[in-house]
Amino acid sequence: MILDPILDIFRGKAVTIPPLDGAFRPNTVLDDAPVFSVLIEPDNLAATGDRLLTSSGNGVFAIAGGAEPAVVETFPSPVTALAVSSSGDLTVGLESGKLLIAGKETVLPAEIRCITALAYAADGTLWLANGSADHAPAQWAADLMKKGASGSLWKREPQGSDFRKLAGDIAFPYGLHPVGRDVLVSESWRHQILRFDGTTGSGSTVLAHLPGYPSRLSPSADGGGWLTLFAPRNRLIEFVLQETHYRDDMIAEVPPEFWIAPALASNRSFLEPLQCGGIRTMGIHKPWSPSRSYGLVVKLDRNMRPQFSLHSRANGTRHGITSVAEKDGHLFIASRGGDCVLAIDLAPGGF
Repeated sequence: MILDPILDIFRGKAVTIPPLDGAFRPNTVLDDAPVFSVLIEPDNLAATGDRLLTSSGNGVFAIAGGAEPAVVETFPSPVTALAVSSSGDLTVGLESGKLLIAGKETVLPAEIRCITALAYAADGTLWLANGSADHAPAQWAADLMKKGASGSLWKREPQGSDFRKLAGDIAFPYGLHPVGRDVLVSESWRHQILRFDGTTGSGSTVLAHLPGYPSRLSPSADGGGWLTLFAPRNRLIEFVLQETHYRDDMIAEVPPEFWIAPALASNRSFLEPLQCGGIRTMGIHKPWSPSRSYGLVVKLDRNMRPQFSLHSRANGTRHGITSVAEKDGHLFIASRGGDCVLAIDLAPGGF
């Protein structure tokens, strides 16, 4: 209603989040899934040829079941985005804001300083998501708490050398999925997926009101896609986002790891903020309790509508899902909060 913003002054504003229901109905698939590889905070996944690559810290690793991760390449700062071209060129975005293609640094516009995702289209176009103009990728929580919306979308033509800005004012773009000449973008802080025209840059909303903060997208074999959500929406956090003075004081006085903000993992320190209902009762952490971290992967159809989802609930350990890759009939899942890569058999009855 058009009067709602005025009436909210007198009645207060309700804090609501979408329920985990329908295609988002909770389960324990991620916690039940076998571990494919153990790494510290695996982030990006990329399938190329007969190899599965993942980033962890300052390195890119080739991983295989039952074997130790093999170092492919190391870099001077943490890897924040990863993609492989059709010709096999490893493309890496770094925390420092640098972009390396086949080992060579690419000159970028000064505005690009927070590379959160990279993706090659079928025609060789390279898409780049710049999460924020004000913060580095590791400072994502600060960008959320300051209600940042300075992210941008960039592209480089197959035969070109310069990146062109296609859209701006995006609230932390974190995932890319090229579809023909267009591209799908996950907008984390507004909990939605957008579609941008690859020529004009005009955008439209494809999927809104997600129950968490979306991160990276990847294609599925049936022409749809996979969406990861790295943390859940939480009523306490949503309330804090409405309280400007409180947030300003929290940012100024409290260490970032103890902010009332989403997290990639939780229950690791007694100093973490708690929400009523999330405290252990008689030694039991209820799976439906409010949590700052969660594990969630969503299968999307060709129209980007949710079909089903895979969960690690509040009492689970496979939280902070930031990337997935489908390869050879299996879905590989990077859990930054669980320090592992999972493998799920996608055959009927596989999970």
